[in-house]
Amino acid sequence: MSAQPALRVLLATSEAHPLVKTGGLADVCGALPTALREGGIDARVLLPAYPGVLDQIGAGEPLAEVREALGAPVSRVFAGLLPETETPVYAIDCPELYARPGGPYLDAEGRDWPDNAVRFALLSRVGALFGRHDGLAGWPADVIHCNDWQSALAPAYMAYQGDSRARTVLTVHNLSYQGNFPREVFGRLGLPPSSFGIHGIEYFGRVSFMKAGLVFADEIVAVSPSYAREIQTSPLGAGMEGIVSTRRDHLCGILNGIDTGTWDPRRDPYLPRPYDASRLVDKAVNKRALQGRLGLAQDAGAAVIGMVTRLTWQKGIDLVFDVLPELLHQPVQIALLGSGDRAFETRWRQVAVDLPGRVGVAIGYDEPLAHLIEAGADLFLMPSRFEPCGLNQMYSMRYGTPPLVRRTGGLADSVTDTTPASLRAGTATGFVFDGANPAELHACLLRALLAHRDRTTWRAVQRASMARDFSWARSARQYAEVYRQVTVPHH
Repeated sequence: MSAQPALRVLLATSEAHPLVKTGGLADVCGALPTALREGGIDARVLLPAYPGVLDQIGAGEPLAEVREALGAPVSRVFAGLLPETETPVYAIDCPELYARPGGPYLDAEGRDWPDNAVRFALLSRVGALFGRHDGLAGWPADVIHCNDWQSALAPAYMAYQGDSRARTVLTVHNLSYQGNFPREVFGRLGLPPSSFGIHGIEYFGRVSFMKAGLVFADEIVAVSPSYAREIQTSPLGAGMEGIVSTRRDHLCGILNGIDTGTWDPRRDPYLPRPYDASRLVDKAVNKRALQGRLGLAQDAGAAVIGMVTRLTWQKGIDLVFDVLPELLHQPVQIALLGSGDRAFETRWRQVAVDLPGRVGVAIGYDEPLAHLIEAGADLFLMPSRFEPCGLNQMYSMRYGTPPLVRRTGGLADSVTDTTPASLRAGTATGFVFDGANPAELHACLLRALLAHRDRTTWRAVQRASMARDFSWARSARQYAEVYRQVTVPHH
């Protein structure tokens, strides 16, 4: 009996690390295909050829041309490799749509590109071509794996193109971004008039890319099991909860992984003193370095509460301000790195001025400091109102810095609250509260600080958290199972 050929999976995405990144979507689409390949799946990436992408992937001659698509000029498809991996990448070269300054979605002034509907319809259209019987560029995919609204039109194209062989999977990274456009763009999309209706891509009189994916994809994956449940109801369904709940038999949740090579306290180049679960005493060296870096008092007894976050309402930043006066009666310090809403940035800067030695703030993006906070803090704070997956709580556990989180989305799925029962079972990895209000956050902080004073309890929580497996290999095995389910012949 001959061996089964490897399953061919194309991940269609608007960003992939390290080629282009604005957020967690890029981390997923950079890491997951490599982990899938290590598990025996022929996973490849498709994305637009933004400036610099063709050079980064080492593209050669174009493999295919796509003509008469969406009224755009001829697009050419190039192939290369994701940097420092063996993962193949296809890049869609259409200079009229993609060769421009600014980011993948916004111009230099921070405004949406006015032609985003056409720019990402082309990504979806090319993805759908890989799903035909003869594929594209000599490679027919078995599964087209779409990611968020930017590639979610692909399942609709495949439903109407007539010669589709591939199955489709849509990962919802954040349902609040939906790719809804005025009805006028419909004429440029190349879909039949019948697709613009309540059972198609129409959403309150507009064209919705996300709705197209939710309706036409064979399987929908949310980035955590809890988020899969949350998006079936308001408010986290963001108006689409009815559509999602009708597809609940084809919906599951898979927690994202993290890059365990980049985030590894044993060999992190940004740490003055690397360490592991058997050398937790060495965390103290990193704590002193963090205190020095952010102008905090060199106080070994103070519990340093770390935050690396976007400064937005979603992240519960206002709740932290509300508990701060009470919290500072305790022997604590706060180490914060982040950027976001101007009002929050200004307020944090002022708090750091008013409370020198107690609160240290860095506004902006600083990768070395992010690593130092994960290693040097005693406790990591994430009081998010919603969090589809979240990554920092996983980094924190890997670094033996127990996270304190609100019970929502991926935070609920990855952090086990410290209780007498979980301590006895050896499963306690952090601290969890329920209500998005200052009283419950404050009570949880006091509970965590009490545990921090008990060295035996604290070491137990640290070691249990460091033993958790958040590697991409775990997530890749679950995605492989989804691919197998959708490609099994239906009789």
